[in-house]
Amino acid sequence: MNSFIIRGNFLESKNPNQFSIAENSYLSVTNGISQGISPVIPERYQGLPLIDFDDRMILPGMTDLHVHAPQFAFRGLGMDMELLDWLNTYAFPEEAKYIDLSYATKAYQGFVASLLHSTTTRAAIFGTVHVPATLTLMDELERSGLRTCVGKVNMDRNCPDEVRERDVETALRETEQWIQAAKSRFVHTRPIITPRFIPACSDALLAGLKSLQRRFDLPIQSHLSENLGEIEWVRSLHPEATCYGDAYERFGLFGGENPCIMAHCVHSGDEELELIHRNGVFIAHSPESNINLSSGVAPVSRYLELGLHVGLASDVAGGSNISLLQAMMHAIQASKLRWRLLDSGVRPLTLEQAFYLATVGGGAFFGKVGRFQEGYEFDAVVLDDSSLFHPQPLNLRSRLERAVYLADDRNITAKFVAGQRLF
Repeated sequence: MNSFIIRGNFLESKNPNQFSIAENSYLSVTNGISQGISPVIPERYQGLPLIDFDDRMILPGMTDLHVHAPQFAFRGLGMDMELLDWLNTYAFPEEAKYIDLSYATKAYQGFVASLLHSTTTRAAIFGTVHVPATLTLMDELERSGLRTCVGKVNMDRNCPDEVRERDVETALRETEQWIQAAKSRFVHTRPIITPRFIPACSDALLAGLKSLQRRFDLPIQSHLSENLGEIEWVRSLHPEATCYGDAYERFGLFGGENPCIMAHCVHSGDEELELIHRNGVFIAHSPESNINLSSGVAPVSRYLELGLHVGLASDVAGGSNISLLQAMMHAIQASKLRWRLLDSGVRPLTLEQAFYLATVGGGAFFGKVGRFQEGYEFDAVVLDDSSLFHPQPLNLRSRLERAVYLADDRNITAKFVAGQRLF
């Protein structure tokens, strides 16, 4: 059933700085597409079944623009390290385990179950270098009903042997076989070209990935300007590049005609930001991860003012929790500290802006997603905040704010993706 009417209290982004709120209203959905919110049931839809959520909050589904599925198993560990040490001590050894398909299956079942019962309805996900394990992850996601892009990670230098491609030719052949298998096997789980990051990818591998991206018309995801040591490393590897982003651009892996996500962008300078803007690259803001790994705090409100595409990300396991409610809270808190301690010229994020990042900002990567306006795919989560005691009535904005700061995905009582009810 993907044609129905929903009743409840609706809250969505009107723009990055304003909410649109409709209490005790009705939203009509036909064939999984929203027909807009109205105070009464429109006459032409009165024959559709009604789902009444009473006083609960109904929010657009949220998009996690950057998450590492194989790292879910060790989230919360190694948070006293910086990025590069953390990768070598925790991330790479864990990802090496995914050569064992039984281990991968058990771990990915746990990841997908958690993602399913969060506010996330769409996600861009990193797998590992292993094709069988990555297809297993995609199998689990396809069964969940979520809409995702999943990448078989590629890396052939500056990483342990256990997670390094055997050679460029084998890496590209296996990646092509994985793409073809995924395209024939899945409907809602799409492949995405995924070079780990510049330091872990040789020139030949990057050039080959561009060739595959062009042949199969795929989006791209990777990491950008997360850590100061990483940026210096890229500069030493590619002295000809004017900035980190330009190192990707020289291989055609930095947006333009094809959608592209770059995670972090904590330390992107003016030249890199102009390149991001010109190529329509999506920035995946990962606030908790950037704090945990001592990377810094991205000036996200400035990015919004510049008109850049910015979404929100959990970045598990740099981030310790899959919840985008918590990611919203961390984004606001981190921006306040940046404003107070580092640069008073970049304003802290508001609740409205953080919510926009989690819904419309990231959702745009998947198309018309993240709003309840007519013509948008109907993704929604229903929150029952009645357990959050308060002795006085609160308006919907205040109820949402409490739900963010007292984040608990157990308050989610229903979830829809493209009009399909998942629970």
